[in-house]
Amino acid sequence: MQIKHINLPGTEKLDTYTTAVLKNLIVVLVWLILSYINGTLIVTFFRHQTFYEDPRYILFIHMVINDAVQLTVTITLFVLSYVLYKINVSVCCVFILLAVFTTRNTPVNLASMAVERYIAIYKPLHHSQICTVRRTYIVIGLIWFMCVAPDITDLFVTLVTESLSFFHQSVFCLRQNVFKDPVLARKRQAFDIIYFSCVFLTLVFTYLRILFAARALSTERVLAQRARNTILLHGAQLAMCMLSYISPSVEIVLRLIFPGRILEIRFANYLIVYILPRFLSPVIYGLRDKKFRKYLKKQLLNYCQNVILIFTGSE
Repeated sequence: MQIKHINLPGTEKLDTYTTAVLKNLIVVLVWLILSYINGTLIVTFFRHQTFYEDPRYILFIHMVINDAVQLTVTITLFVLSYVLYKINVSVCCVFILLAVFTTRNTPVNLASMAVERYIAIYKPLHHSQICTVRRTYIVIGLIWFMCVAPDITDLFVTLVTESLSFFHQSVFCLRQNVFKDPVLARKRQAFDIIYFSCVFLTLVFTYLRILFAARALSTERVLAQRARNTILLHGAQLAMCMLSYISPSVEIVLRLIFPGRILEIRFANYLIVYILPRFLSPVIYGLRDKKFRKYLKKQLLNYCQNVILIFTGSE
C-alpha cells in the first residue's frame, strides 16, 4: 500500500504504508516527549512565585510556551499531510500563520534574553530598575507585534487578490500554495535578511560587551563568564533557527547526490531544522540554570511520589 506525499510543489512522491506510519510515529513520539518536558518546565514556573518576579525566567518560559505551540502546529501539519493530504485553505492559513509567528518569535526572544543578561552584568546596580516585570511583559508584547505585523500582511493581500471561493478549496498545506503572490515571497526574503541581521548583531554586541566586562571585573568574573556562555548558546540556537532558510538549497544539493532518497532527505531535513532546535530550550536553559534545576528536581520528585502512591494504592 502506498500513500501520497508531496515533495515539491507540482511533484508527487509516494511513501509506502509502513514508511508513512513509521515517520508519523517518530514525530508524534518526539512531540509527546517534548510536550512532557515543556509541560514540566511550565508547571515548575507557575508553581513557584520566585520566578514570577525575575525577567530572565519570564522570557525563558515565554520561549518554552512559544516553542511548544510551534512544535504542536508543525507536527499537526505533518500528520495531516499524510492523513488528509489536502485541507481547507482557511484552516491552512491559520496553521501556517501560527507556525510562522512562533518560528519568528524564537530568535527575537533569544535576543531579548541576551540583552537582559548584558544589563545584569554591565549595569548590575540598575538592573532591577531597568528590567522590571512590567517592562518584560511589554517586551513580550513587542516581540509578538514585530513578528506578527510583517506576515499578517500576507493574509490581507491574499484576501484582496483571491476570490472568496479560493478559501473554500482544499490544498496541500504549504505556504506557497496559500500565499501565492510573488511579491509576498520577495517581501519575506527582504524581511528575513533584516530580521536575522538585527538579531545576530544584538547577540554579537552583547557577547563582546560581556566579554570585556568579564576581563575588567574580577569580583563578577564567574557571573560574567556564565552570561557569556549563555549568549554563545543563544547564538548556537539562532544558527539552528536559521537552518530553515538555507535548508531548501541544501535539500536541492542532497537530491542531486542521492536522487533516489528524496523523501528520506525531506524527512531528515524536517527533523533537524524544525524539531531538533526545540530540544535546546529546555536542556540549555531549564537544566543548566541552578535555581530552576533545583525546583525542577522537586517537581519531578513530586511526580514520582504521586505515581508510586497511585500504583501502591491500587494494589
